[in-house]
Amino acid sequence: MRRALLAITGLAASTTALVVLKGSPGVTPAAQNLPTSQPVNPAGPGADPSVAPDAPGAGPTGAAPKPSESADAATSPKPGKTTARPSGTRTTSKAPTAPRTTTKAPQPTTRRITGPGVDAKDGSETYGYVQVQIVVSGNRIVEATTLSLPSGGESDIHSGDVRDRYNGTGGEVVQKQSANLNTVSGATATSNAYKQSLRAAIEQAF
Repeated sequence: MRRALLAITGLAASTTALVVLKGSPGVTPAAQNLPTSQPVNPAGPGADPSVAPDAPGAGPTGAAPKPSESADAATSPKPGKTTARPSGTRTTSKAPTAPRTTTKAPQPTTRRITGPGVDAKDGSETYGYVQVQIVVSGNRIVEATTLSLPSGGESDIHSGDVRDRYNGTGGEVVQKQSANLNTVSGATATSNAYKQSLRAAIEQAF
């Protein structure tokens, strides 16, 4: 802007001088033939008068150089891409697992249950009394024995038959797991007394 003002001022001054010279009566032809004075370019010969001489970055031709892209790149670094990551520690929580418990099946306990003594009677005659004991493991009868049986005379024979039929680990008591036994032939009184004592022992066991 300043350079333009200077150029306009110089042009106006030269125009005024030319008019004065032409209008003066005492001007000689030689003076009229003098070359018209040109406005003084404060920027120097060959410089663009429209460009101020003190404009920063003005070259010899009066044109301001365009800023270089490389200079912009050097002076104005582009911010790099940064991805902010959370600085917290990544933790993975697992649900608490229930403690493992191994339960073994309880070992069957062996018990001995003794029934009451029962008289072996046939009518008014008593041959003696019978008492039965059973061995139980878990919920099973595994053995049956007699603690007492009638004895003497024929009672020994009948008692032996009852013992052989009912007692032991493979007798009828273990096979049937109950007191519903078959009556031994010829030893009805002893068989019935055995069943009663056995039934009472089973009721205690189970």
